[in-house]
Amino acid sequence: MQLLKVKTDKADARMICKYGISQDLKIWKSPDSFQRQSESLFSLLQFYEKQRTSIKNKLHREKTLGKPSSSVLKSLKDILLTFDREVLRLEVELEELVKKLYREELALLRSIPGIGIKTSILLVMLTDGMRSFERSGQLCSYAGLTPVIRESGRSVRSRPRISKMGNGLLRKHLFMCAFNAIKYNSVCKSLYERIKGKGKSGKVAIIAVCNKLLKQSFGILKSGKPYCENFSLISA
Repeated sequence: MQLLKVKTDKADARMICKYGISQDLKIWKSPDSFQRQSESLFSLLQFYEKQRTSIKNKLHREKTLGKPSSSVLKSLKDILLTFDREVLRLEVELEELVKKLYREELALLRSIPGIGIKTSILLVMLTDGMRSFERSGQLCSYAGLTPVIRESGRSVRSRPRISKMGNGLLRKHLFMCAFNAIKYNSVCKSLYERIKGKGKSGKVAIIAVCNKLLKQSFGILKSGKPYCENFSLISA
């Protein structure tokens, strides 16, 4: 760290150069055609699912509040049917596309109780089948699930919370997976119950389960072996 009195392009370039020398940085690679296509399909799928939910809510309100117009109901049902068809088509197309490069990785991730097909696809897309990370801790940081502590003297003492600085979409999917994992994944269930037993909130326990799912995913893809309750996974 240095305190600079001068703020110029040359000074900034010098600092960037020093940072690059002192840190072991990876060269950035632009997304290839597969990444662009898969991310575009996933984004459109998310958009359609959001719109479909909005239409469902609108249809529910029309049915429960007053006497709905038959024309309105027909229009909403027709649009909903269109979204259903498009969502299904995109899901199939995306899965087939990702399987061309990550068929084995998807099968390994699907062996983890609590991890669904969409989260599996998202994980291999974002991490290049875990090749982008060397440690599970890096993966947890990427998802924004690592704790942040802010303290300064006696006046500033905030509770530890997750950073939320990482990939919000991945974090959202992991939260949904966590609720299934505490039912069907014995390791995650045990972790959840242990944290709750210490008097911690349900949210803290769920975040811990999200981290555990990421570590299980990392260990399984790095080892190349499917999920096994008694298998010692690669740790951070």
